[in-house]
This record gives sequence, structure tokens and C-alpha cells, in this order.
Amino acid sequence: MRGRRYLVVLTVLLLSITVAGCISSTQTPTETSPSPTNTVPLVGDTNGDLNTQDLQEYIDSLPAEPLTDAEKEGLLYMVEEEKLAHDVYTKLYEKWGLPIFNNIAKSETTHVESVRMLLKKYNLTDPTADEGIGEFQNEELQALYDQLIEMGMKSEIDALKVGALIEETDIKDLQEWISKTNKIDIITVYENLMMGSRNHLRSFVGQLESRGVSYEPQVLPKDEFEAIINSPMETGQGMGKGP
Repeated sequence: MRGRRYLVVLTVLLLSITVAGCISSTQTPTETSPSPTNTVPLVGDTNGDLNTQDLQEYIDSLPAEPLTDAEKEGLLYMVEEEKLAHDVYTKLYEKWGLPIFNNIAKSETTHVESVRMLLKKYNLTDPTADEGIGEFQNEELQALYDQLIEMGMKSEIDALKVGALIEETDIKDLQEWISKTNKIDIITVYENLMMGSRNHLRSFVGQLESRGVSYEPQVLPKDEFEAIINSPMETGQGMGKGP
């Protein structure tokens, strides 16, 4: 279902780019903070990189309770979705040479590894283990990757919009998976991934604005999107210190 939603949004975004190279925004900025309201430890930096060593220690400190089917589905989906982000940014960096794609691709590596920690803890088979760049077991994510690459190869602006779209959708999907679990270790990883995605979204939107393009949200509600891009880059304070 999420893959299909992604494809629908991508179609809308492609149409919007065709109609106008620059999208104007009229909404009023908000000062609302997008930071999580819970007290899970956050271990990321402003580039979106996660401290996987600290995260691993925290995950290991919590018991491995039986997972629901929804929790299993979420972990298997998110490890491939994070890999999709890494792979798209890797290919777009090869095409355009923009440092933002290289930097965020490296960050996405820590995101993939963070989900893999949970797969290992709960004895789930990693669907990304034997897959190369641009290869996915989930057919909808495979189709999505192919379309995102096709779009991102058209121009630097299109490529940056692809990045923003990916990060919006990551945030939305993570919110949905968090609502389906009560496991503190899973929530902690997902909250850290969301913090990274918010920082990545800020970066892509900033790059577009520096080129005279005002990006309109394609997935997130406008108020939530504005709250993110109008607030500063986030950084975690480490384990045991709170967000």
C-alpha cells in the first residue's frame, strides 16, 4: 500500500514539475517544533547520521519480546525503504556530483544498519542482505526506485525534488509504523530515523531554495512540513540524556 501511495505521489510531482519549474508557496511559517514529544534517546547529528554503536548498546539492553505481524512487516519494509533512499542518492550523486547526495547517502547507510540491528535481534531474515544497488525484494519498492531514478536523471532540480519526496514519505511511513508498536527499541530506532529524515528534508528544501525553487509538500500536511523546514537542524544528545 505504501509503495502504491509513493507511486501516486510521484506521478503528481512529475506533473507539477512539467507545469512549472518553480512552485510558489503562500502558507505562513510556523514556529511549531517537529521534535518527538516522547523521551526516547536520540543519537543523530545534523547531517542525519546515527551513532550506531550507542544505538546497538541501547537495543541490546532491552528484552526481545514477541513481535506482532505488523511489527515484523514494518521492520522488513523499513530496511528496504532506507536502502531505497541510499541507493537513489548514490546514483544521483554519480549523475550530478552534488555533495548533498553523497553526504546523505552515507547517512542512509547508518539508517539501514540501525534497522538491521532490530532484524538481527528478532531473528528476521534481512531482505537487503544479498541485494545490490537498485535491487529490492519488495516489488512496489523496486518499481518506485526505477521511477525515482528516471525522474532524478532529468535535471539537478528534479533530483533534489526526488530527495525531498523520499524524505517526506519516510517520515510519514515511520509515523505509521510507530503507531503500530509498543516496543521501546523499535520506537527508538524509528524516532532516530525520523530525526534524520527531518534533517535531510531541510537540506533538500534548502538546496532547492538556493536555486530559486520553493518546494511544496507532496506527502506531509502543510503545517507539519512548515514546522520541520522552519525549525533548526536537530541533533541527539546521546543515550540516557533524552532528546
